[in-house]
Amino acid sequence: MKTVHVIGAGPAGLMAAERLATAGVRVVMHEAMPSVARKFLMAGRGGLNLTHSEPLDGFLGRYHEAAPVVAGWLERFSPTRLIGWVEGLGQATFTGSSGRVFPRAMKASPLLRAWLGRLSDLGVEVRTRSRWIGRRDGGWVFTGPEGETVEQADALVLALGGASWPRLGSDGGWASELRAAGVEVMDFRPSNVGFDVAWSEVLIERFAGQPLKTVGLSHAGQSVRGEVMLSRYGLEGGAIYALSAGLRDAIARNGAVELVVDLRPDLSVEALAARLAKPRGKDSVSNWLRKAGGLSPAAVGVMREIPGPVPEGADKLARRIKAVRLTLTGVQGLERAISSAGGVRLDQVTDGLMLKAMPGVFVAGEMLDWEAPTGGYLLQASFASGVVAADGVMDWLGVAGQGAASS
Repeated sequence: MKTVHVIGAGPAGLMAAERLATAGVRVVMHEAMPSVARKFLMAGRGGLNLTHSEPLDGFLGRYHEAAPVVAGWLERFSPTRLIGWVEGLGQATFTGSSGRVFPRAMKASPLLRAWLGRLSDLGVEVRTRSRWIGRRDGGWVFTGPEGETVEQADALVLALGGASWPRLGSDGGWASELRAAGVEVMDFRPSNVGFDVAWSEVLIERFAGQPLKTVGLSHAGQSVRGEVMLSRYGLEGGAIYALSAGLRDAIARNGAVELVVDLRPDLSVEALAARLAKPRGKDSVSNWLRKAGGLSPAAVGVMREIPGPVPEGADKLARRIKAVRLTLTGVQGLERAISSAGGVRLDQVTDGLMLKAMPGVFVAGEMLDWEAPTGGYLLQASFASGVVAADGVMDWLGVAGQGAASS
């Protein structure tokens, strides 16, 4: 029986382990933390967004430059296949009004318990507090509660994650080991992350922690709708995460970037101006903007961050509301990012995700240099890359696998 060691017990590693064990491979999993899938569990606290129901063409576009490579992963493990796999673990799913797909339990723990039960039934051995530290004497070296051990394996799957949320186990420390072996690893950058805005003390005091619901955001020809959260440092939340790659790179080039916020994206300028043309009466400006303009107090607060008085005249005011220009002055760090860009360059691996410089060593998940917005795209690609890496291992070892799934 062939033995494969999988290092990193997150979604990509667990998926690779399941696929290998199902094919009759002996699988040993190593997780440096005291328990498995900590980042996966954290992601599920607000409702575990598994994947998205968006048509495949639009879906793939979320992966930017990596889309051609990720397309091959999704041929092996599509959103439809992922939903079927989740339901096969006894976890019903539903599609929300946004198109996002969730387990009905709206959290990760029931799914993870069922998954770990399946892996146990398949004979997967899970070793926690077991950290990979390199290679020596033809074997793989791990350190744990009992000291160092050297393990032999027919193949290795690395699923150590990127460099975001390092307190949950993904710190990118593996990069130096791979670079020393001749693998080109791109520096890590925060992705799906908040941005700094020099708010006034008034806005921070009154509105930090409050959402702007259903706003439009635009930058460099890209526009999204969704919710953002006002924080003491600036902006965070799903809508700005969708633009985070472009915003981050623009700040790296220029030191700051302009973000255009449409506080009423559901109304045209003309329709909004018609509402604002009604007499204000005895209402304060804030109350009038709330009643006539449909703006929340937080939205009015953001509009007032623009220097100068609130414009007079319905048309000018409507245009201000539809295009509040904010200057983003910085990016929050990797420790506050949901995910990371950077990692092993995609041209450093084969189609089966084996490292060209390290035959028999495969890579999956956020260790690879791809990024995507939140909304199910991150987990979908992580799961799918685990499938591809496992299939690559089986091809390398000459083990009969389950075959590709394109449904």
